[in-house]
Amino acid sequence: MAAVYLTLLRHGICEGESEGRFIGQTEAPLTAQGKQELKAMALAGGYPAADAVFCSPLLRCKETAAILYPQLNSIELPDFREYFFGEYENKTPAELQKHELFHSWISGAPGVTPPFAESLTDFSARLTNTFALLIQGLLKTKTPHSVLITHGGVIMALMHRFALPEAQMHEWACMPGTGYTLRADLRLWMQGQKCEAVSIAPERGASIA
Repeated sequence: MAAVYLTLLRHGICEGESEGRFIGQTEAPLTAQGKQELKAMALAGGYPAADAVFCSPLLRCKETAAILYPQLNSIELPDFREYFFGEYENKTPAELQKHELFHSWISGAPGVTPPFAESLTDFSARLTNTFALLIQGLLKTKTPHSVLITHGGVIMALMHRFALPEAQMHEWACMPGTGYTLRADLRLWMQGQKCEAVSIAPERGASIA
């Protein structure tokens, strides 16, 4: 087998998201709406069959895995948890308006990090290192198709770093319950640790342009 496939999926709608809260590593279960939408999407079809399912250890990802792939026991990979927002965790922009640093951070000022938050360097490092180990393991074991259920920020960061065609991080944003399928070819991986983005997920006739 020359290649393996890995689908990255964002968890369903969780508590706090509709309020615009910064839900990073805060435990926030799926809402009733989130569960209902995932079940409807699963019934509509388009999610790939999986030989293995990996997921973030946060509850919303484990619940999503149980709904979309009830026949498989998901394997938790702690490094694929979401970014930690520090003092901004579980707060809305309205609640942070009096924080001067917040305005610099939300506007994208370079080098600005929320108090006690994870640095972007550390966030990127844990994702990059673990993703590389995961792909190498899937290629070595020749696992045909795997699924990783994780978070929106994680997917954007991983696609920005590893996916071809290359695109800016925000261009890889995806809705709850959706994501992308990557094709990992041993030759391409060994040359530059890159994967080919081949389709969106769930796949209903759409592909990556």
